[in-house]
Amino acid sequence: MKSSKASPFRSQPPVDFYELARQQRLKSIALFILIVLFYLFCFFLVGVLILGIFGLFFASFIPFSSSSMSKLLLVASLLAILVGFFHFLEARRLGPAYIIRRLEAYPPDPQDLYHKRLVNTLEEMAIAAGLPRVKAYIIPTSAINSLALVEADNSPAIMVSEGLLADFTRDELQAVLAHELAHLANGDSFTLTLVCSLADIFERLRELSEPQPSSQLPSWGEIHRQTEIQSGQPLFFLAFTLTSIIMALLSTLISREKELQADAKAVEICRSPRALARAIYKAYTKNSLIGDFNPTYSALFIVPPYSGKEVDNFLTRLFRTHPPLIRRLRILCAMIPISIEDLHLEIREMENQREKARLEIHSPAERHKRKAEDEHEPPLLSSLEKEEGKNWLVRSPQKKWEGPYTLDELLRLPFFSPRLWTKNLQEKVEARAEEFPQIKTKWSLLQQKKHPSIISDPQCPRCHVFLQSSFYEGLPLHVCPRCQGKLVDSAYVNRLLVRREVTFSPAIIDKAQKIKEEFMAHPFRSRKLIQNSPPLNCPTYGRQMLPRPFTYYYVIPVDKCLLCQKIWFDTDELEILQYLIETRPSGET
Repeated sequence: MKSSKASPFRSQPPVDFYELARQQRLKSIALFILIVLFYLFCFFLVGVLILGIFGLFFASFIPFSSSSMSKLLLVASLLAILVGFFHFLEARRLGPAYIIRRLEAYPPDPQDLYHKRLVNTLEEMAIAAGLPRVKAYIIPTSAINSLALVEADNSPAIMVSEGLLADFTRDELQAVLAHELAHLANGDSFTLTLVCSLADIFERLRELSEPQPSSQLPSWGEIHRQTEIQSGQPLFFLAFTLTSIIMALLSTLISREKELQADAKAVEICRSPRALARAIYKAYTKNSLIGDFNPTYSALFIVPPYSGKEVDNFLTRLFRTHPPLIRRLRILCAMIPISIEDLHLEIREMENQREKARLEIHSPAERHKRKAEDEHEPPLLSSLEKEEGKNWLVRSPQKKWEGPYTLDELLRLPFFSPRLWTKNLQEKVEARAEEFPQIKTKWSLLQQKKHPSIISDPQCPRCHVFLQSSFYEGLPLHVCPRCQGKLVDSAYVNRLLVRREVTFSPAIIDKAQKIKEEFMAHPFRSRKLIQNSPPLNCPTYGRQMLPRPFTYYYVIPVDKCLLCQKIWFDTDELEILQYLIETRPSGET
């Protein structure tokens, strides 16, 4: 005999998108009626209080007669419809845009390999879910979280954090996207976006009306004005607090069971309850905190956006927007089947394997030393001398010979002039540059041309060799083939610091430890180091870059260009910064 109890993971028939849009319109109408009824109750209650006060002071006035109550009901209804309409319109049109703006979310970068993987995976899972094109957004935070919402033009959108992209495997990313697509397919995201936006309006009004304790005694002229302002605030504060609680309970009731239904449909879409269980476990146990984002939007996220352990008491159970972690994991683990303890061990094992698979980065000095030991020849100069066309040495302003360079590289040096002493290695001739016919001819041609504002072939500001385009942890950048310095877009740096594809050699770790002991513990020393560093020219624009500490805490001096917003990291600087941030104590920013 079959059990009559319905399984929370019972598969649902697919919903047509047009039918889904019609259902969303019906939900909008129902929510609008609910808002109007709420305002009608509030305005009618306020009107009754006002009529009662008038009745106390005017004996001839009958406050609760049928005619006065009818007029009061009519006025309260008109006000409720008017205020409810504007409230609903603001939440519907401005709510999603506010969420995107508040989270500082942006579309995926087509040059970022991690973002490309997100776009491709989302298209794949949207096809499996039978949904139209879904927009993707990136939340620039190292926390692990995601959410789905419906924008004002009814476009579905999914937002994931940089931390999630950096930490999750492809099947875990598929499971998370399937969960968010399930919310969109079930119509949950539309309702939750609207309800959370409505709740946020009341929450902001509550914060504005909250009485603020004065830090100092007011002057005699300000006492009357402050008394008038603060005397009305507690009433509004209590009203908006009650309204915020009601809206929070409404979003909680909608969200809590919808999460289990979304988990069920996600398994149906991605066919991997194991990956979804790992993703939810990692999101819960690691940092899921999205800044200081308003908790009224908690129902939108795949896990509550907070950092810490779950607290189990009456209030948390009442306002909990998500089912407890244990309940979600038990249902998912029963489908594999596997125990929660085994799931935890599996995640630990995968993280250990991923840690072992990280590519170890060595400093250029280590690589050159190893190459010299293997080949028994000078590591750098001899190989460069063998390159075709690198026949020129030049005496720098510091009276040192630099090179060898090709003729084009020689003429692009920032300190080059026709009066500079130059040596031709092939002819073994040393003279001023203007005395070499090939240099004089090409220099004259370059002087006749107009130099573009943007340099097409950027050069290393240290070695003056052409930079090579490369990828580092999924992001495009330029690398010097000689000193391994890196030119990075400033918008990419935070993404690099979140990702964990590489590890570092003992030599780099020793450098990082010395910088931590010498400069991070004594920031004033870094100021002297920055002041003594020679100025560099931007490889993109040719203008002088500004030497600055990376941040006030990580005082590694880097060179920043204010025109192209790029940062030049000298040898091992980016790797040292990554190591220091990865190994920072818990709680440091």
